[in-house]
Amino acid sequence: MKLLYYFVFCGWYLLSLIPLRLLYVVSDVLYVPLYYLVRYRRKVVRKNLTASFPEKSIGEIIRIEKKFYRFFCDCAMENIKLFSMSKEQIMKRMTFSGADAMASDLEQTGKNFGFIYLGHYCNWEWIASLAYWYPPQIHSSQIYHPLYNKTFDRLFLYMRSRFGGECIPMKDTLRRIIALKRQKQLTMIGFIADQAPKWNSIHHWTPFLHRDTSFFIGTEQIGKQVGAVIYFADVRRIKRGYYHCDLKRITVSPEEYPDYELTDRYAALLEEMIRREPAYWLWTHNRWKRTKEEWERRQSEEKKEERK
Repeated sequence: MKLLYYFVFCGWYLLSLIPLRLLYVVSDVLYVPLYYLVRYRRKVVRKNLTASFPEKSIGEIIRIEKKFYRFFCDCAMENIKLFSMSKEQIMKRMTFSGADAMASDLEQTGKNFGFIYLGHYCNWEWIASLAYWYPPQIHSSQIYHPLYNKTFDRLFLYMRSRFGGECIPMKDTLRRIIALKRQKQLTMIGFIADQAPKWNSIHHWTPFLHRDTSFFIGTEQIGKQVGAVIYFADVRRIKRGYYHCDLKRITVSPEEYPDYELTDRYAALLEEMIRREPAYWLWTHNRWKRTKEEWERRQSEEKKEERK
């Protein structure tokens, strides 16, 4: 396993030394077989797009679909580039606004935590460089779901932690946050909350892209427990290889919100961002494989079993 890790690492690192403009040539070449021959998850992407944008013609859907696959290939090359990208390069290509406002919120409210709602939109891996945009006294971190393949998990951990941020495994989220709170450590934590929870983690459904959709609610729940200030990462692709993220305040007092209202707010902001430029969301993810109808059926059966 270690041998495989070092073999792949060396290969990716050597590739990362190629100028990004040449890696984009590789991306252009890769797009053709991926879209037309391999047809990687084409059925899932088409199904997701047509259900999300019923107002669009099939021609418009196909244009978004092709643009997504081109971006998907670009994103793969951009992430390989991360293995050797310098601080100066990433800060030029991935810029932020609003980090100073979040730091000010922490200072003025006396709170320890700033939570950021993220989505699988634009190049979310590059957002790990946000650590460079905060003052040194603020500890930067992100919640991640470990990959089943240990080799690739180590590779992505290396890539995601290159800019000084801590990667916190999802199962250790609350434990680590409690430890940081005891240390009175000012901390920024990014939560990518747009994946589908497993059945036993579903508690709420919200309208999202024309369907009832479940989201992870941990950001909201933990945010209320520790009194975090909560922001949303609004990301734009300026041009090929350049992004800008505007951190928008949602609230400095999450405990004042009714249950699930912050999750609903996140879903609305995420949908607004996706509708602005649909091609840059991760459409290959089978996002709606779990439905509200099936969840309600399971809930009903569980209640019947409890009454027996």
